[in-house]
Amino acid sequence: MASTEVTALSETIAAQADLLELALTVPVDEAAERIGRSRRVWLVGTGTSQHAAELGALMLESGQRDVRWRSSAAFCADQPTLTAGDAVVIISHTTKTAFAQRARAYAMQSGAGVVSITAHGRGWPEAIEAAPLERAETYTASYLAALVVLARLGVAVGEPGFDSSQLSELPGRVRAAAQAPGALAGAPERLLVLAGAGPAAVTAREGALKLREGAQLPAEGYEAEYLLHGTAVPLGPGDALIAVQPSDDRFGLLELLTAAAASEGLEVRTVSEAGGLHPVLAQIPLTVRLQKLASDLADARGTDPDKVIRGGWAGDRLWEAGAP
Repeated sequence: MASTEVTALSETIAAQADLLELALTVPVDEAAERIGRSRRVWLVGTGTSQHAAELGALMLESGQRDVRWRSSAAFCADQPTLTAGDAVVIISHTTKTAFAQRARAYAMQSGAGVVSITAHGRGWPEAIEAAPLERAETYTASYLAALVVLARLGVAVGEPGFDSSQLSELPGRVRAAAQAPGALAGAPERLLVLAGAGPAAVTAREGALKLREGAQLPAEGYEAEYLLHGTAVPLGPGDALIAVQPSDDRFGLLELLTAAAASEGLEVRTVSEAGGLHPVLAQIPLTVRLQKLASDLADARGTDPDKVIRGGWAGDRLWEAGAP
């Protein structure tokens, strides 16, 4: 039975444009100075924050420095040798994630320049506090706010291919995306697959994560070529494919994949954002469309998108593994 209760997730999605207006004004000069004097930048995060690290690496690329991203666990498992020529950007909304804490501790001890992106009032003195602490465990506004902060850092320290005028468009585009019709009328019988190329592949994975968390729906996100090379083999009637921004796929593979999927009986849909934004910035309103889909399907399926981690998955030992 569909839920009629207003959720924290739905309220947050509706308010995200206003929160991004604030994220466009938070001070970033000190952080930009730390990154600007580095020769190498590491962007580190867990889960949704890892996706922010991936897109952030694209935003900070300019040819002036070596920019890399790592999951927090990978950064801790194979610790790079850091020097004063490194900058480490730790993305952790709550500051409670075990491996993010460990990564930050190592970076702080190494002499590298450390920048953190967190929620308001989390107590890390070097942090850019990008958004209020989320009420829903699906973590949506914090992701978008972190991306806006990373984009502003990109403008401040390099030549990322976009400028402040494009950043100023984001709240309006996010507001429109939050009001747009959903990509699907209902959940597929079996599996929902999302695919993208380039930056949109990150959005496909982030969208699948929101659908799994919020709607408790089996969903998977892929880079288009990876989906082609064997992953699509078991898909058929009862499954659905969402192609994310196929117009930005210069090789046309996403369009060919949607035709192949339709021929195999999948329900096929497209999620797109109008032109005029750099492809990496377009991921912000594209993500909102997938967040809204997760919220709508949570309502339709009667799931609680605000309390995500339950049962055995909430065990303390699981969440404390890797803590410093």
